[in-house]
Amino acid sequence: MKHLFLAALLAATPLFAQESLRWDLLNPSTIEWKIRQNDPHADHIEMSGEQVSFWVRYQVDSARITRLSRVVMFPNFRMKPNDTHGTMMVTVEDQDLPGFFLNQTPWKPRLISGYLNKGLIEKTIAIRQSGVMQIMATLEKTDRNKPANSVTVRRILFPSATLPAAIERIVFTNTDSRPCHVAMEYGMKEVRMDSLRTTGGPHSVYTYTLGDGVKMLQPGDSAVFNLVYQAVRNGEPFKKIDADAEYAGRLDRIKTIRTPLQLSTPDPVINSAFEFAKLRAGESIYLTKNGYINSPGGFRYHAAIWANDQAEYTGPWYGYAGYPLGVEAGLNAYRWFARFMNPQYKPIPSSIIAEGIDYWDGAGDRGDQAMIAYGASRFALATGDPEIGKELWPLIEWCLEFSRRKVNSEGVVASDSDELEGRFPAGEANLCTSTLYYDALISASRLGKELGKPAQITENYLKQALRLKAAISKYFGAAVEGFETYRYYKGNDILRSWICMPLTVGIYDRKQGTVDALFSPRLWTADGLATQAGDKTFWDRSTLYGLRGVFAAGETDRALSYLQKYSQRRLLGVHVPYPVEAYPEGDQKHLSGESALYCRVITEGLFGFRPTGFRSFTLTPRLPAGWDKMSLNRIQAFGHTFDIKVTKEGKNTLIRVLRENQPEILKKWNGKNAVEITL
Repeated sequence: MKHLFLAALLAATPLFAQESLRWDLLNPSTIEWKIRQNDPHADHIEMSGEQVSFWVRYQVDSARITRLSRVVMFPNFRMKPNDTHGTMMVTVEDQDLPGFFLNQTPWKPRLISGYLNKGLIEKTIAIRQSGVMQIMATLEKTDRNKPANSVTVRRILFPSATLPAAIERIVFTNTDSRPCHVAMEYGMKEVRMDSLRTTGGPHSVYTYTLGDGVKMLQPGDSAVFNLVYQAVRNGEPFKKIDADAEYAGRLDRIKTIRTPLQLSTPDPVINSAFEFAKLRAGESIYLTKNGYINSPGGFRYHAAIWANDQAEYTGPWYGYAGYPLGVEAGLNAYRWFARFMNPQYKPIPSSIIAEGIDYWDGAGDRGDQAMIAYGASRFALATGDPEIGKELWPLIEWCLEFSRRKVNSEGVVASDSDELEGRFPAGEANLCTSTLYYDALISASRLGKELGKPAQITENYLKQALRLKAAISKYFGAAVEGFETYRYYKGNDILRSWICMPLTVGIYDRKQGTVDALFSPRLWTADGLATQAGDKTFWDRSTLYGLRGVFAAGETDRALSYLQKYSQRRLLGVHVPYPVEAYPEGDQKHLSGESALYCRVITEGLFGFRPTGFRSFTLTPRLPAGWDKMSLNRIQAFGHTFDIKVTKEGKNTLIRVLRENQPEILKKWNGKNAVEITL
């Protein structure tokens, strides 16, 4: 297993910055790469279900022949040591697959070119991504004395929605004028994991065929074969899956995630990037022995939660994304963290791992309590459910008190590190932790009022927030590299990407200098914000916070220009179709939290959406100069389903909130003060 895992990581070659756009929008939910001769390229993607994550690396060579490497991960099947990285996984290469035949001539997908000399020519036509991966190719059997006999091949790769299984469907279609035979060999292979290295094992992984055998195809007919990669727990019986049902289940899961909260703007790339990000944020939810939880994914991060990824990034998004499983996963994450509250106010661990039975706190206090309070209070308000608010209130209150006790003599919050865990210096107190704590105090005050908490508590939170806002300006405000912005920590004299944080929480005192610094050549790169000026490292999370903050600050057209470039690159560029984690670390894995942050650039940045009560929210819609309208449709939050439509009429920006069988809410926005909406 160690060998297979390392081989998969080594196969994932780094993706360097390129300006070309390789993919096209086929429709709002599908992108396509049309393969050209002499244009080799490789990429990788992760797709997830409740008990599986399916990573596929695809490489197209100059002759348009595609080779695949698959890593199938089973998050709730645990290896020893049962730590952060203890997910059971297997690697499947093309040479591991059974044989395929066209009129008795062998075709084994993407093997060495030796088969080409035996009368088989294969050319990849296109690759599509839409929540399932599709590879289209032509397969021609040639003979010097006979006309060509041609067949098209379409491969569809996807994870099961609910089972520990991934499926690869191979569809042959006879495009010739004559009948032909296609065949797949029978295959059944069991790999039983070493009992010394599996928790509760030995568990088994089966690779097997469905629909194998010989099939006669008349002109225009198709035949479907299936390859299944399935895990079976020790002591449980093996049962073959229904591949057709699993395909339908995957499509239904995609529809369930994408149907709510639909974006409509004049920019089709942003609309589609939003749809894809919704999917990645919603699909990466795993069933563990302690309930459903969202996990980042990316080889290493399954069946576990982090205070930044789950509490801070995805939790607030799930509150209004309209995806019930997301709400359940978000609530469970906060429940897991709540188990670690203690009367001594020792830090809650940064990460709870191994299906909730262990934890990791190797970086000390990263400001995790501020992250949790920030996310949990926004999540509770957006769900519109007082019972969720009551359940999470003790956790929020505890985290706020922990943070209060960490306020130093200069009025800002001290912590051991930040979410980068020592990769870059963060000083004794960093800008992220204090701004998250500031925002958490404001949201907690609103939540407390909704829950009927004493005014002494809620007003005290607001007073603390005001003092902290002043301290943030005094302690962190500075001229850095010629920009009137923020230093990330005391003594910091190099621009850092996280100077965007005050903008995301409504602190605009140093807005102009901060925006100018973010978009300066010192920080902005082809892949977004560099973590530190002059360094090649980037993390998409800070780029997405930055774009959200610039929209919130009212620099709409500047923010839109950079959002368009970023969206094109991530959706249609060289590594698609989702936001990524980081580079060079992590090989730009498609972690789920970054996709949630992309969605929040739109909802909380472009539209300025913020929950303020169980039935109320504010809006500051930043309608770009070149747009006459934009809308968020089928929002499911605050106990309602509603649309937000923003239009430009003359010099006015009009906001309409529409609900079925309810009067329209019509507001005129002055471009400054947030508009209050009560449902």
